[in-house]
Parts: sequence; C-alpha cells; structure tokens
Amino acid sequence: MKGVVFVELIRMAESVMGEEAVDDILESVDLESDGAFSVVGNYPCSELMALVDAFGTYLDAPVDALQAKFGHWMFARFVEGYPAFFEGKHDGFDMLDSIENEVHVEVRKLYPEVELPTFATERPGEGQLKMVYASERPLQHFCRGMLESCMDHFGHTYTVDMQESSAQGQHRAEFLVQKVA
Repeated sequence: MKGVVFVELIRMAESVMGEEAVDDILESVDLESDGAFSVVGNYPCSELMALVDAFGTYLDAPVDALQAKFGHWMFARFVEGYPAFFEGKHDGFDMLDSIENEVHVEVRKLYPEVELPTFATERPGEGQLKMVYASERPLQHFCRGMLESCMDHFGHTYTVDMQESSAQGQHRAEFLVQKVA
C-alpha cells in the first residue's frame, strides 16, 4: 500500500489520541517498517491492519468503525489534494461512478505498481447506486466511510446498505446507496 495511507492514518490517530499515545502504540506494534512511514513508500496492508487494531484497542473502539472513520478522513484529504477529479461531477453518484474508470486510471499512471481495489457501479433504479468493492485487502469498511463522505460532500441525504461476501482472501462488499428525498 502507498505510504500516504499510513501517514494519513497516523495523522488521524494523532488528532484523536495525541502524538504521545500514537508514538507509544507505534513502538508497541511489531512492524517491519518500525512505524517509519514515507508518503511515497510502499508497505504491506498487514501493517495498516495491525495499526488499526492497536488504535482500536487503545480507544476501545470496533475496528470496522475505525476503518469507516478513516475512510471519511481520507476522502477529505482527497477533496483537498485532487479537486480536478470533482470537476464536472454533478452529484455523489457521478463521483462514485468515476472511481474505476477515471480516478484509478490516473492513479495507475502515477504509480504503475499500485494494487487497487475494483469498483463496479450500476444504477438499478431512480435515486439508487449499487457499488461492488472487490480486493485482496480487508478494507470494505474503509470503502464505506469514503462512500459516505462522498455523499456528504455533495450534500445528499441517503441510506447505505452494505452486504459483505468475502471468502478465501478475496474481500467483497456490495453497497446499495439510496438518495432520500
């Protein structure tokens, strides 16, 4: 995984727990990187999961909820750092539709070695979007947080139904997003 994800997770954790607590956790978790993450580096997802687990233990918070919170955090960073991706997008559904064929295409140009999840979208009915997340990484709740933050960014009132169907190292989640009038 790209180091920027790790750096942002640590920034979020510091904003909640403080630098000293985060430093203590980084020292206590057995990481190949020793917790020294660079924005441009690449690190195993297992280190991200170990950190989320450790932060969850410290905060006495469920890991799935922390992943979702981190998804909200990362979406805000995405909005700040990459405003061009939002140009011409009229609503959250337009943005979510563009992830696989626009956003990920550009990411692969910059980082050809990156392993990205896949996102398939369809619009089954008026005011509905179905999105399927598939990845070797167990970050479906992170994805949910990003999705929710996207809908919030565009000012939608909405519901999200998430159905997980992960098996044998392949993580999958189907989201049905419905706009509420």
